[in-house]
Amino acid sequence: MRRAVILTALVVLAAGSGSVVQTSDRWFGTMLPPAQEPSCAKLTSLALPATSITMAQAVAAGGFTPPNSTAAAAPPPAQPLAPPFSTLPAFCRVAATLKPSADSDIEIEVWLPISGWNGKFMGVGNGGFSGSINYGQMRLPLSRGYAVASTDTGHQSTGADASWALGHPEKQIDFGYRAVHEMTVRAKAIVDAFYSAGPRYSYWNGCSSGGKQGLKEAQRFPDDYDGIIAGAPANFWTHLMAGILWIGNAVRKDPASAIPPNKYGLIHDAVLAQCDAADGVKDGLLTDPRACRFDPHVLECRGADQPTCLTTAQVQALTKVYAPAKNPRTGEMIYPGLAVGGELGWANLPQPFSIGETHFKYIVFGDAGWDFRTLDFDRDVAKADAVDASLGQFNANDPDLSAFKRRGGKLLQYHGWNDQQISPENSINYYQSVTVRIGSAPDTIDFYRLFMVPGMRHCQGGEGAPDQFDTISALEQWVEHGEAPTRIVASHTTNGVVDRTRPLCRYPQIARYTGVGSTDDAVNFACGLP
Repeated sequence: MRRAVILTALVVLAAGSGSVVQTSDRWFGTMLPPAQEPSCAKLTSLALPATSITMAQAVAAGGFTPPNSTAAAAPPPAQPLAPPFSTLPAFCRVAATLKPSADSDIEIEVWLPISGWNGKFMGVGNGGFSGSINYGQMRLPLSRGYAVASTDTGHQSTGADASWALGHPEKQIDFGYRAVHEMTVRAKAIVDAFYSAGPRYSYWNGCSSGGKQGLKEAQRFPDDYDGIIAGAPANFWTHLMAGILWIGNAVRKDPASAIPPNKYGLIHDAVLAQCDAADGVKDGLLTDPRACRFDPHVLECRGADQPTCLTTAQVQALTKVYAPAKNPRTGEMIYPGLAVGGELGWANLPQPFSIGETHFKYIVFGDAGWDFRTLDFDRDVAKADAVDASLGQFNANDPDLSAFKRRGGKLLQYHGWNDQQISPENSINYYQSVTVRIGSAPDTIDFYRLFMVPGMRHCQGGEGAPDQFDTISALEQWVEHGEAPTRIVASHTTNGVVDRTRPLCRYPQIARYTGVGSTDDAVNFACGLP
């Protein structure tokens, strides 16, 4: 009791004096009186290695308008909706240029709450080939009191263009891993300079390329973050690029194989007719699409091409879309195919085609005129792997997370089963590889948990999908209080109104309907093995 009174008194004194108090149990911080709020101006003269502070200015509450350079921002991750820029609190906006190599030109921004800092730091990820500060993803952490940072990863471009990489191996390294690490180190130093105290916890939150960036941090720089959220990670980058072109060759190499978008609904309806009710609930969602043995041949036209059927060439192409890309010589899987059930999100197969094409053009072959139709899925995929290995930059599929585990790090990964860009089975494959490397499933779930999301597309969205869930709070509880997430309640909204909730279960468990109550209410589902 006496100890509790002393600690309470310390907090009161700290609040009154504007100071920061460190105890042996926890950190108390930064409820500063307005007169003692930290000043942005002092950061203009901050000296950091290989770093130029190019801007440090106070932004009034609701006063930030993002520049027109957000084309490469990642798809918004599955999380509570971020507030609009007009409602953001006042913050100190710091911009810097980092030059860890002679050819590096890494832009970063760090946003620091002027008051009400929660004592934590969050880095946010990018999408595709990055190429801009991800302002959209900086909103939610800032609104929750975080100091938050983002980087363009060392170049300016759209997320689907890799022309910047031609002849610039150092910039490729920056994109692959160095920019995020350098941003993290510099951002923490800026946080410390601003508040006269470093962050007590550091978190990463990213989806797609941002998920890959998070895994790369856990693998290569395990001390950077206490907790990492990795959504739909593009971590087996070179094979993902090949998988994209596998689908591209299936549906684009021969015009007769093209599946018109107006037939995607036809395919989707056939999948649901066969498999929707198999999980005990007919709701338009497949709890685990791997259990659905859908055969595209059931849609094959018996005569001429019609809107209600697929031609023989289209059936063959669709079969390849669902099937894994394989080495034609060895039969070894290169990359898993798309899951059945996600057809309405395809838009134009393959949706991220230009990312795969530009990777091979500018990074693998260094030839802007290279034709994707010439890709050899044996020799050229091996070449892509060799190019990556020479710099160690793009792939983030190392299963050895022992250092991250040993220092107490926590990794929360999620992936939508209807992902139209990155195969959901890629996440399962990586998770299983870590389980094998670490030694046992119990040892893995102690620090790493995967959640698969029925019906969700790439990072968010999907018809009826429970695509909004609070991974940040779940990770905070795990890191800060030791409460590991066993299930995360997700919701689906229509016109801003929640009309479905569903638990997301720790893989390999799935949510099963108990048979009682509404199937749109999470309380009526229990997590268990398939």
